[in-house]
Amino acid sequence: MDTMIGVALQRDSAPERLVERARALAPVLRALGDPTRLQLALLLAEAPHTVRELTDATGLSQTLVSHHLAPLRDHGLVTVTPRGRSNVYTLCCESVAAPVQLLATLAASSPEGEAACCSR
Repeated sequence: MDTMIGVALQRDSAPERLVERARALAPVLRALGDPTRLQLALLLAEAPHTVRELTDATGLSQTLVSHHLAPLRDHGLVTVTPRGRSNVYTLCCESVAAPVQLLATLAASSPEGEAACCSR
């Protein structure tokens, strides 16, 4: 059994287990459901960033970036490491980065996204 963000990834498809996993995963997906938070997650999937770097990349204010990072941090999607007078934000793990990047690819309707998804 692998774990990611406190959600057990098992091959057990018992209905009560599926309900349990869906309930645990729903708040995490809601945290990523906001376009601004998803944009920050996509940037962090590429590389760790400070709030300043994220504000420069998004054009958002420092307060707004920090506001949107909080739910991502609360749900364990990002980690924070102090560096001097700044904090460096990192996506928690490759287990999150890969699906976030795949979703971005699919959303972009690129040839890679088309190939990775079911036929339309």
